[in-house]
Amino acid sequence: MENSLEKKVTMTSLIRYTMPTVVMMVFFSLYTIIDGMFISKFVGANALSATNIVYPVINILIGIGVMFATGGSAIVAKCMGEGKNQEAKENFTLITISAIIVGVVVEILSIIFIKDIIYALGSTDSLFYYCKEYLFYMVIFTPFIILKLYFDYFLVTAGVPKLGLISSIAGGIVNIVLDYVFIAQLNLGVKGAALATCIGYILPSFVGIAYFFNKKNVLHFVKPKLKLKVVLRSCSNGISEMVTQLSSAVTTFLFNIAMIKLLGEDGVASITIMLYMQFLLNAAYLGFTSGVSPRISYNYGSQDEEQLQKLVKFSLIIIAVFGIFIFITSRIFSEVLISLFADKGTNIFDITLNGFMIFSIAFLVAGFNIFGSGMFTAFSNGKVSAILSLLRTFVFFILGITLLPRFIGVNGVWFVVPFAEVATMIASLSFMYKYRREYLYEGIFLAKEMYK
Repeated sequence: MENSLEKKVTMTSLIRYTMPTVVMMVFFSLYTIIDGMFISKFVGANALSATNIVYPVINILIGIGVMFATGGSAIVAKCMGEGKNQEAKENFTLITISAIIVGVVVEILSIIFIKDIIYALGSTDSLFYYCKEYLFYMVIFTPFIILKLYFDYFLVTAGVPKLGLISSIAGGIVNIVLDYVFIAQLNLGVKGAALATCIGYILPSFVGIAYFFNKKNVLHFVKPKLKLKVVLRSCSNGISEMVTQLSSAVTTFLFNIAMIKLLGEDGVASITIMLYMQFLLNAAYLGFTSGVSPRISYNYGSQDEEQLQKLVKFSLIIIAVFGIFIFITSRIFSEVLISLFADKGTNIFDITLNGFMIFSIAFLVAGFNIFGSGMFTAFSNGKVSAILSLLRTFVFFILGITLLPRFIGVNGVWFVVPFAEVATMIASLSFMYKYRREYLYEGIFLAKEMYK
């Protein structure tokens, strides 16, 4: 079978190659967002707030899957680029098993300490029931959450991103249908939302399992060799994605605390809606980055300087266009997006609309930071990738949430993410320039090359 990672890069081919993962990540974001829409409309604002309170635990599960996926796919794609196909298969199988084991350990600990975890995340007694129902059923399906995310990335590495797209769309449709059945028809509340989401994960997980058990495919499961170094490298290389998820858990917690203090439970519901929309609108950046990363790793493994320059140059151009498009369209359709969660004229709607006009500035620049972190992961530079993720989702966020609300109140909370994104973009572009020679894309920083 032909390896699509070997194909020459053009702007058109890169867009065509990454589009399936862009759509796939949008559908993945819809899994959670649709839950929020149904919960808000059919259960209530308190239930919506509860799902946000316990979501830091889900962030950790997502982080495990994406950490092993991004870190592992960089290792596997690099091996393939070097012509070490058998080693690539052995590493892939070992990393898959390791991801599942780590996930199951976290699942068991979460179930044992579920009450303590919920209260530690800031739940009130009135929200505890909703929190427990949603979290319990989500963590029960931990292996499928991890495998769904993991296979999304490795299907791209295997050269079949369209298969991942099809399975994700199918899973998303299942999720939408079951949300309606479980929540609107059977009145299962947040439990129904969790079950609908997780059943939506099961379908693409099984598709991935079936694909990678097929020995005819370029990348498939084989008997692994126990190499602790490979597991540790995949974790250290993909640590930036885990840092992002852990930081998201912390920042969600801090957002909730700030909003409870300033605006009460309506404030928590409002920030929940905003985080749902951020998840959706950043999905295009995440999808593009996950789609282009295996090609970067492969061409770095084969030391193809021409292809690497084209990949980085075209990626930056696409990200810039994405940013302008997402910013403009989100502002135009802001009321429509918010009304999916809250009715016009309500306090929650008004709070969220005011916040969105500030928060949406972040969409202009977030793509550069997401791509920058993902690019360094693809180059197996987990250190720089982790630094960028830590700056974006933790350091600058903490600085912003500590200072801005003190000076400008609620608007300061909404300015935190734009501040963090702009500050991180400066760091991202600086690191890109610093490592231009080491990773063979120096030519794009020459004016005559940039506009070829």
